[in-house]
Amino acid sequence: MKNREILLVKRPDGEPTDEHLSIEEAAIPALSDGEAIVRLLYVSVDPYMRGRMNEGKSYVEPFQLNQPMEGGAVAEVIESQSDKLQVGDIVTGSLPWREYTAIAAESVRKIDPALGPVTTSLHILGMTGLTAYFGLMDIGRPQEGETVVVSGAAGAVGSTVVQIATIAGARVVGIAGSEEKVQLVKQLGADEVINYQTEDVSSALAEACPNGVDIYFDNVGGDISDAVYPLLNKFARIVQCGAISSYNKKDDQGPRIQHYLIKSSALIKGFTVGDYRERYPEGLQHLSKWLQEGKLTYEETITEGFENIPQAFFGLFTGENIGKQLVKVNEPSRFGS
Repeated sequence: MKNREILLVKRPDGEPTDEHLSIEEAAIPALSDGEAIVRLLYVSVDPYMRGRMNEGKSYVEPFQLNQPMEGGAVAEVIESQSDKLQVGDIVTGSLPWREYTAIAAESVRKIDPALGPVTTSLHILGMTGLTAYFGLMDIGRPQEGETVVVSGAAGAVGSTVVQIATIAGARVVGIAGSEEKVQLVKQLGADEVINYQTEDVSSALAEACPNGVDIYFDNVGGDISDAVYPLLNKFARIVQCGAISSYNKKDDQGPRIQHYLIKSSALIKGFTVGDYRERYPEGLQHLSKWLQEGKLTYEETITEGFENIPQAFFGLFTGENIGKQLVKVNEPSRFGS
């Protein structure tokens, strides 16, 4: 049984490249009582992982040098000494970027593949969907007829926010970075979509939001967000989910926003989905219901091959993916993908 892993060997000082990661042979895992060996099936690559490549205090521990990267994954149990996991079970959790790993049964959650593609546990029925749901519904609190602006609207979280805002009866303006992505966001229900690559975002937003902005779901930060702040309505809510435009920049200074917040009495709140851990069942109940009713859909960009995980990760920062970026490592042996 061949085993490989992807290590962080150098901390990036800017955009991550091949020099920062290394694919190495790994030891075959030994099995202890209460553990199981899992075979990696799918890996989720996400922008937040860039922050974990840095040293320093954050909401999650940084990756350690010369240790595997890790993140959301789907895997199959191939050997077990746990009464909670059986051979053939499909599980999801935060797993190292390693083809075969020994895990504690409590560290993963079993998936029922009969409910739908197993990959949905990594996005629409997992972290992505929950991030969109709680960010919009708990912080944004959309009301019918309000204007919601979503940056990164063709991404995994953004595309879900567009749909949930539409379900809530809001008027939705999306911002995306290619004509293909613009068309996708329109298909998801957005009333207006701005292509930041070909349009002046400030003037396009002013035209698309004649009554101002009530909720801004921010996935990107940077110049795009600078263009939104002047349009904030009284008591607007800014959901600060991400800032991918600055993750690879050491010094990213933009306009001061305090006077916009004061003038509009706006709320800005940053969050991570882990803040809502105790409420996950609530979120999943709504998301699964909307998915079954056909009110929610999703897009996946799937790259194949364990050795291509780094390139799929790097591509996040150049906007190559549409929807959720996943890497398929293996086919499940018992169930369809």
